[in-house]
Amino acid sequence: MSKPKFSMYWGASCGGCDIAVLNIHEKILEVDETFEIVLWPVAVDAKYADVEALPDGDITLTLFNGGIRNEENEHMARLLRRKSQILVAFGSCASEGCVPALANLYPRERLFETVYAGPTTENPEGRRPLERAAVPEGELHLPKFYPTLRTLDEVVEVDYIIPGCPPESHQIAAVLDVVFAALRGEAELPPKGSVLGAGISTVCEECPRKRDVKKIRAFRRIQDGPADPEICLLEQGILCAGPATRDGCGALCPLAGAACIGCYGPSEGVVDYGARLMSAVASVIDSRDPEEIERILDGIPDPAGAFYRFNLAGSLLRRGR
Repeated sequence: MSKPKFSMYWGASCGGCDIAVLNIHEKILEVDETFEIVLWPVAVDAKYADVEALPDGDITLTLFNGGIRNEENEHMARLLRRKSQILVAFGSCASEGCVPALANLYPRERLFETVYAGPTTENPEGRRPLERAAVPEGELHLPKFYPTLRTLDEVVEVDYIIPGCPPESHQIAAVLDVVFAALRGEAELPPKGSVLGAGISTVCEECPRKRDVKKIRAFRRIQDGPADPEICLLEQGILCAGPATRDGCGALCPLAGAACIGCYGPSEGVVDYGARLMSAVASVIDSRDPEEIERILDGIPDPAGAFYRFNLAGSLLRRGR
């Protein structure tokens, strides 16, 4: 009998999710033993035409990382949805938009101006990319760059979400164990729409730092001076996203003395990640005076990047005006 088929594709992403899968150590051999890999650009040589030739539903499992930034990303999302029995939004970029989605704050023309005419760019002729260009060998085509980066579930139906930037390798391994068991008939897959490889609470529940409801009168950056290794970072005036972020990472950043930045996405039941984090920040500000509150909040560098670093495309805001 032929093996079940596996694919992994990257949209607008950095490739870290692919490395995280390769970093599951010897279990990667089990992936190879269990599946026939039909598409995985970072790891194997395969062509889109090979996927297009497969019958619909022929791929058992697809891990799709990255957001939908251009027409190639959308084409592959729709193609892999059609060909796959199980489509997983894998990592923050696919499920929330992640750092690439911060470009949604600006119009496409400004992005192109920054890239092709910025101070670090050598482009004296002012060239811009063309969607189509004729050359002696034929016509070259670049995918159309969309004005807005979208999450995977804004384009196609998604079966599961695995959060993280990237997902932790041990969480990936645990999810794969469930899939392997289901393929052997030894277990059932979780309900459709489930978030896999993470919890339902917040990073604060995993973090051992002490919280005693201290009030703060100023925000500071962690590089401004040493932080108490035992006290909640947010209560020391360091913006930590733990109160709004889904648990499952093991609170690795706070344990290492760094603030949580929110890569596991909103905790269960949160409608808008940024709004939830703003609420947590407001709860520790020690003032009732509007002017003083404004001064304290002005101490947060890059508020948009702080509150929506990973979740802008998946938020109620979606993009800038």
